[in-house]
Amino acid sequence: MYKFISIITISLFSFGLLNAEESELDQIIKKLDSLYRSDSAYMEVEMKVNTPHWNRTMQMKIWGESLEKTFVTILSPRKDKGISTLRNDKEMWNFFPKINKVMKIPPSMMMGSWMGSDFTNDDLVKESSLREDYNARLVKNENDKVNYYIEFTPKEQTVSVWGKIIAKVNKESVLPETQEYFDEKGKLIRIMYFKDVKELGGRILPTTLELIPQNKKNHSTTVTYKKAEFNAEIDRNTFTLRNLQKIRR
Repeated sequence: MYKFISIITISLFSFGLLNAEESELDQIIKKLDSLYRSDSAYMEVEMKVNTPHWNRTMQMKIWGESLEKTFVTILSPRKDKGISTLRNDKEMWNFFPKINKVMKIPPSMMMGSWMGSDFTNDDLVKESSLREDYNARLVKNENDKVNYYIEFTPKEQTVSVWGKIIAKVNKESVLPETQEYFDEKGKLIRIMYFKDVKELGGRILPTTLELIPQNKKNHSTTVTYKKAEFNAEIDRNTFTLRNLQKIRR
């Protein structure tokens, strides 16, 4: 989780990338891909989950290594403290300290909610690369001259639940503003909003991500990055089942 319109296809030149070639689009996508990523990273995050019936706020720490490994532990609220998640490549486990039990997430539960949020277990496991796993093309919004619109469709070898993703990127800052996720039938399923741009961990980036599902009325999940260290030194035992099962007081 380190980590996301009416359109007409047009040429790169007419889109406003003066004398641009495919490589310039690739550079934009490369920046989007690496915005929250590095060879290793440590983050402190707040997640707020809002529904019509209840609200929940969690504080957590996250460690990540490339695209293959993630470790998350919840600090609060008190009833959830110590619940942890380990992802190693395509495998994922949860640890529940109250019952001192590790549970491996089976394939049938990968689309289930992670900790009651609008993010799924699959979101944590499939740390895909827009640059490597998707084909991209520039598209046009006639009413918006300040943003790029980039449509991503999965490559033939890419396993994805999304038929396409449309990213709106500010032309001046080259930072994302929204990502719209569509299913294979072209139905809009969810929208991610990128907000509160500031310096964090030596990078200028949106520090708040708000995910709003389009099939659940008045539901939303907001993730706020409080601290980030990119290319951080991480203990080699972090991404192990032994570490997952530690009781964190």
